[in-house]
Amino acid sequence: MVSTEADEQRRVGLRRMKALALSLLILAAVVYLATLRLDHSGVWGYVNTGAEAAMVGALADWFAVTALFRYPMGLKIPHTAIVPTRKDEIGRNLQDFFTDNFLTEEIARERVSAADIGRRVGTWVREPEHAERAMVEGVRIARAGLSRVRDEEIREFVVDGLLPRLANEPISPIAGDLLDGIIRDGAHSGLVDLVFGEVHGWLGENPRKFAAVVGERAPWWTPPWADERIINWTYQQALQWVSEIRDDVSHPTRRALDDLLLRVAADLQGDPDVQERAEALKARLLTHPQIGDTVESLWHSVRASLLSAMDDRDSQLWTRGQAMLQEIGDKLLTDDELRLRLEARLGDIVSFFINTYGHELAGVITHTIERWDGKEASERIELHVGRDLQFIRINGTVVGALAGLVIHTISQLIG
Repeated sequence: MVSTEADEQRRVGLRRMKALALSLLILAAVVYLATLRLDHSGVWGYVNTGAEAAMVGALADWFAVTALFRYPMGLKIPHTAIVPTRKDEIGRNLQDFFTDNFLTEEIARERVSAADIGRRVGTWVREPEHAERAMVEGVRIARAGLSRVRDEEIREFVVDGLLPRLANEPISPIAGDLLDGIIRDGAHSGLVDLVFGEVHGWLGENPRKFAAVVGERAPWWTPPWADERIINWTYQQALQWVSEIRDDVSHPTRRALDDLLLRVAADLQGDPDVQERAEALKARLLTHPQIGDTVESLWHSVRASLLSAMDDRDSQLWTRGQAMLQEIGDKLLTDDELRLRLEARLGDIVSFFINTYGHELAGVITHTIERWDGKEASERIELHVGRDLQFIRINGTVVGALAGLVIHTISQLIG
């Protein structure tokens, strides 16, 4: 049995309490012997009888406490050494008690609710130093996870596990339904804004490149001055057209694009020819020989970018992460509905684990005690509860003395 510092402290406390209980027994014995031949018709009779009863009580309770953990004085008396001889049954009883009284869904939900986790987390994480600490720990865990994932493992997972399954699963109806939902909800507007914003920015910064591209299409027989005027007019029209599309969410071009995407979504869900072509395209993409190298290269780039951002305290990962944590903290403190939902989900998670794995968790008690031999089990249990059990011996000595005095008093009164 490996002893820890806490075990040593418990052992010292156990020895002190045993010494105290034994001292009271010895004191009672000394008083009994010292008053044995004195005149018992007076006060010494009370003292002697009290000391005698104290010895009886002390010895009886010493036997009771000792019999829990070992054979008293090495004598194999029936129903003694209870812990070492019945440790497996005790372990099963402890497991049942723990399961029935602690690992229950009702208690788990009650404790989660009483803990007020949402408010505590919100109060803690809204402080800048705490948000930074959470980021440090999160980055440390993420870095450890990334360092243990090899490029080959990602490649095997995607190429051998994920892609074959995707290749066998029809995605056209799902993709069509998803595309339809995105368009009807307007979730794509931000992407459209970004695309046309970038196009407008490129046109504004690269008029010469635009002129070069359009100029290549000009007829050979047109004069240069005419080409230049046409190209400039075309450039201004293109710049204005892209600007209008970017700024006007109801622009006809946007509506035409939405109609086109909705038609594609409908065809993906109901047109067999479109579905067949989409599935064929999907199969070609997923079974392309270069897909493995592409996946591995992409993962390598993503991981390198993440690790670089983790190393830079001024990166967007750190600044946005800390700001997001503080925003979550503020939200948890001000939004009662969000906090209640969070605590309800935590209760669901804890209840799921208790209902699913509670018996296995409590089984650790039985498995651990079964691995101990009888002596080790006795020593471990006595080390944790033996100190308090010595109060039984102390109380037995005191109560025995008082009982002796009462009995002697009654005897004197009757006699």
